Amino acid sequence: MELEFPSIDNLVKWPAYFGDGTFYAFNKIALISVLAVLIPTVLFKMAKKDMVPRGVQNIVEGTVEFVEKQVVLSAIGPEGLKYTPLLLSIFLFVFFGNIFEVIPTFQMPANARMANPVILAIVAWVSFIGIGIKAQGLGGFLKSSLFPPGVPTALMPLVSIIEFISTFLLRPFGLAVRLFANMLAGHILLVTFAVLCITLFQPSILAAILPFSFAMLVGLVGFEIMVSLIQAFVFSLLTAVYIKLSLHAH
Repeated sequence: MELEFPSIDNLVKWPAYFGDGTFYAFNKIALISVLAVLIPTVLFKMAKKDMVPRGVQNIVEGTVEFVEKQVVLSAIGPEGLKYTPLLLSIFLFVFFGNIFEVIPTFQMPANARMANPVILAIVAWVSFIGIGIKAQGLGGFLKSSLFPPGVPTALMPLVSIIEFISTFLLRPFGLAVRLFANMLAGHILLVTFAVLCITLFQPSILAAILPFSFAMLVGLVGFEIMVSLIQAFVFSLLTAVYIKLSLHAH
């Protein structure tokens, strides 16, 4: 059997379940995105407030505690606890959107398409700008963002342009591209070794390589589960850091 890898279109483009060619076209990516909203919602609804946590409540409370301690308190401090719902929502949506990469029949991370990372980056962008304006006022926020103290007057115009690009353009761009690129690269790796295993599963001398290819595939699945969690953590943590920078003048 000739070894033939699918094209990139076959890896990331999915036919619409309905509405093909329209603005409301609904495909696998849209389905995963909806599930990434519904699953956390259902889990939180199922979590009962018992005196002794158990089952789903353990999972939910552990997740909330993780985001509070490792994201909110570590990046913002106690004053950031009121932003926990926002950061928790981002964390859970990114994680569940990612984890479908290793779920049979889905096998595709929603965040390997650019739309979801862009929307999430816009949410983070609007959030830290809105929080900054509310905390410092429009003038104070723009001053602290564009005119850092201690810069010589002659260099201030250049520094202000750099700060504008860094704060208002590169932050959301970096958030979106980091998530998209990591998930797409992992998806391509999994497909590559899966196709290789299928191709090697035949009476041939090349079948001797199959155990090594399969072991690599299993290892990559475990690795991608970890990456799904890490990317959710990084995205929410960086959003928290940007909120922290917006709350006070530098």
